[in-house]
Amino acid sequence: MKKLLKLSIACFALLASTASFAEIAVIVHPSNNAELDSNAISRLFLGKLKSFPGGDQAVPINLSESSAQTKEFNKNVLKKSGSQLKAYWSKLVFTGKGTPPKALNSDAEVIGLVSSNPNIIGYIDAASVTGDVKVIAKF
Repeated sequence: MKKLLKLSIACFALLASTASFAEIAVIVHPSNNAELDSNAISRLFLGKLKSFPGGDQAVPINLSESSAQTKEFNKNVLKKSGSQLKAYWSKLVFTGKGTPPKALNSDAEVIGLVSSNPNIIGYIDAASVTGDVKVIAKF
């Protein structure tokens, strides 16, 4: 009985951990030929980089701060917690040196905006990707 209980707990822990680590896809308009590594993506979303490698303006779009995708993106790409990002953006806004990316409420909204503008870059759950956008990175 104890073995069964331990096995059940281990299986539940494994399922819970894989469910919380959904793959995040960074997306752009299909006509955007930008090639960006994780450092460049991070710099775009932190306001340190303002354009794609070809020189076109880059406009990053976030998902709402409460979304699981945002938490994973912040942790794995930006290497910051939600509270660290709030402090980071508060300082930039206060000094007039930047504003945080606009936040949308759903993967569908991000896809809609990205698919209509080649200057926008966003991230969504990789399972939500459609043919209307191009994936340039996965985390």
